[in-house]
Amino acid sequence: MVSTVDLNTVAGLSEVEAIARLKQDGYNELSSARSRSILSFAWETVQDPIFLLLVGGGIIYWILGDLQEALILLGFVFFITGISLYQEGKTEHTLEALRDLSSPRALVIRDGQQKRIAGREVVRGDILVLAEGDRVPADAIVLSCTNLSTDESLLTGESLPVRKVVSTTLNNLAAAGTVEMARPGGDELPFVYSGTLVVQGQGIAQVQAVGAQTEMGKIGNALQKVKLEPTPLQQEMTRLVSRLFGIALLLCVAIVVIYGLTRGDWLKGFLAGITLAMAILPNEFPVVVTIFLALGAWRISQKHVLARRASAVETLGSATVLCVDKTGTLTLNQMAVQQLFAYNNAENAHPYNLELHLRESLPETVHELVEFCILASQRDPFDPMEKAFKELGDRYLAHTEHLHNDWILLREYPLSPHLLAMSHVWQSGDGKQYEIAAKGAPEAIADLCHFTLQQQRILATQISEMANQGLRVLGVAKASLLDAPPPFLPPHPSLNPNHLPDEQHDFPFQFLGLVGLSDPVRPNVAAAIQECYTAGIRVVMITGDYPGTAQTIARQIGLMQMGAILTGAELDLISDAELEQRIQSTNIFARAVTEQKLRLVNALKAKGEVVAMTGDGVNDASALKSAQIGIAMGRRGTDVARESAALVLLDDDFSSIVEAVKLGRRIFDNLRKAMAYLLAIHIPIAGMSLIPVLFKLPLVLLPVHVAFLHLIIDPACSIVLEAEPAEATVMQRPPRHPKEALFGRKTLGLAVLQGVGILLITLAIFVVALYRRQGELDARALTFTALILANLFLILSESSSSRLSLKILKSPNNALWWVVGGGLVFLAFVLYVPFLRQLFSFSFLHPIDLAICLGGGAIALLWFEQLKFLNRPQRVIQSKSIKPIQENL
Repeated sequence: MVSTVDLNTVAGLSEVEAIARLKQDGYNELSSARSRSILSFAWETVQDPIFLLLVGGGIIYWILGDLQEALILLGFVFFITGISLYQEGKTEHTLEALRDLSSPRALVIRDGQQKRIAGREVVRGDILVLAEGDRVPADAIVLSCTNLSTDESLLTGESLPVRKVVSTTLNNLAAAGTVEMARPGGDELPFVYSGTLVVQGQGIAQVQAVGAQTEMGKIGNALQKVKLEPTPLQQEMTRLVSRLFGIALLLCVAIVVIYGLTRGDWLKGFLAGITLAMAILPNEFPVVVTIFLALGAWRISQKHVLARRASAVETLGSATVLCVDKTGTLTLNQMAVQQLFAYNNAENAHPYNLELHLRESLPETVHELVEFCILASQRDPFDPMEKAFKELGDRYLAHTEHLHNDWILLREYPLSPHLLAMSHVWQSGDGKQYEIAAKGAPEAIADLCHFTLQQQRILATQISEMANQGLRVLGVAKASLLDAPPPFLPPHPSLNPNHLPDEQHDFPFQFLGLVGLSDPVRPNVAAAIQECYTAGIRVVMITGDYPGTAQTIARQIGLMQMGAILTGAELDLISDAELEQRIQSTNIFARAVTEQKLRLVNALKAKGEVVAMTGDGVNDASALKSAQIGIAMGRRGTDVARESAALVLLDDDFSSIVEAVKLGRRIFDNLRKAMAYLLAIHIPIAGMSLIPVLFKLPLVLLPVHVAFLHLIIDPACSIVLEAEPAEATVMQRPPRHPKEALFGRKTLGLAVLQGVGILLITLAIFVVALYRRQGELDARALTFTALILANLFLILSESSSSRLSLKILKSPNNALWWVVGGGLVFLAFVLYVPFLRQLFSFSFLHPIDLAICLGGGAIALLWFEQLKFLNRPQRVIQSKSIKPIQENL
């Protein structure tokens, strides 16, 4: 039996009441781990190696009696701590915003209107509208349901879904607030529970408990303690840092020993060791990766795509194939009935086109067809097609005998993979009439009506004619429960309202006709698809529509059809090996069901493709999990699909996927720039710390100098380069290989060459200054200034993979100019403020000295720009699927 509540009569809470209850009870969420405080950030910073080395250096200066040097190092400690706190705070705020975005959505009724809200904003008394695939957001009592079943295994361990019924204790909606919830488990309970999954049917329920008061909340915190797995990039970085850390420690110990043995000054030997450690310890590497992935996910969310897993941010730039649903992704999912074809209409054998008769009333010949379209739909529809049927009836059949608002729904036969049709059994208001309305795929409806082969062929011709106009075609049929079946139908079992059959096939259906619905293509899809082709990304369309419909839509959006269209029926007949061959030349799959998506994903993966797959239903979950990039629909998708996917498309728009791919490429490019910059700049710092010790020259860099450099290096790699806009050619090159290391041989070699170039220039300035007997302070000031300028020029050069030009002056990246300008201002202070100049052990630099340093920086910049010729990205030269090119590892 079916028990329904008319949604049009349900007002639900008002927004004012909902806000008041939200303030009273708090958010509908479990007590999660608290956001980290500033003290926890500070404690992590205190444990940072650079912090400890600065403190160690300050202690040694204090022992040596150099209190000023010790105090300046302490100042750098606070400065670097402040930068670290800013970076951590920005990352934490970003993650908190993403957590809010990823909160499950709930469909509620407030002020008489249905609206989707974040699950955490559901309050006691809210009216929930539940449908198949939804995650129940709170404990609630069922007011109305149709074949409602939920999976409660999360709470009870029961592997089988449990049936739900309507509460018999309620006389009205207001009484729901006084009902005591029973414990979960077993069939025939009028309660649904937070965290459980609707696996069948639909229902309306009133919330009884939220947050910690739900059955889920009573279980405790065990369900929340999810350990986040490191992404492949983070794992690679951990391995790299471990190796570099070991090498750095060995070198530092060696420097201390060599300095102590050759010069007999062990305290200064420790200072030299600390300086070298600060120069080469790779502590920034893992921090940069974490910041880039967190901010990358946030940037992608600004393009209406929610990254539920950090690994998706890494993989986006590698996508070689986008498999997309037609309806709602390539089209607007705004259905409108365009054609009506009444079967056996002797007057006119052609469909009635509503667009040609906008100001006319519907002919009587199609009234029954529209009537049973509406009866085969939900009374208060959510599906766009059913909405289109209701709008058609309200417009043309209002105040006629064809609309039945007083009829009672007795049973619903849902759509299934084996029969793509659904039926509703209705009882008239006076109880004297029982009608069955069915709608679905035309071939399924024809099967229910026992069409002969000749009838099927004639019908297929009409379907093709409508599908070739880009219409989605549905069949409609009717049956009577009490009347004798027509003589042309085979014998059917006797039926009565008290003993309805288990299958739709047992009803004596008569075919009424076909309905053609149009769904406009999204206006920006064609341009987005062309951008995919330019970027070497293949687009595959998967649709449940007929081949003719799919082909028409493909023409409208510019989708290349390399081979013949493959239908779902043909897909079932071929082996996996044959599918792997055919899928290389097939871009359109028609009449496909969701279960077949998994085969398509696996076939593409077997050919080495990196697959992004869209999906919205319960049955899409396996394909979304199998694809390297599963993309769930945010508006029309089920909670199951969203939980299985790596990305959630918040606006269901195809062009947002393309924007996310573009951002994924930008994020990886900028991350590679940041890592290359870190490696390059550490080479001259380490070299100028190591070479003077080995050759018994005066020390160039002391801990205070390296600390100053870190004031530029840290924000440059984690803020400046992260915020760099995408290269103009980012979507004009093939996808990168997913296993391509962040540091391939080519990238590593270029970074080393950049760093060695800076080292040779600064070393030459240092050696020449000593050779000319300018003195230790003069040589140190010249070398350090040249190193700072070369560092700033390296930042400018790394900000673009193409040749540097005056366009850099128009860069929208404000952080770039803050870091460059701040570096120059601080450099001027330490050179020309006597107190600071003394602390840094510098001499006064004259204009000619500054010109020499600037010349050294300019030579370094020219060297960086020449190296870009070795790192030109390869362009896509043809608009079809191009295999990713893997950098030599």
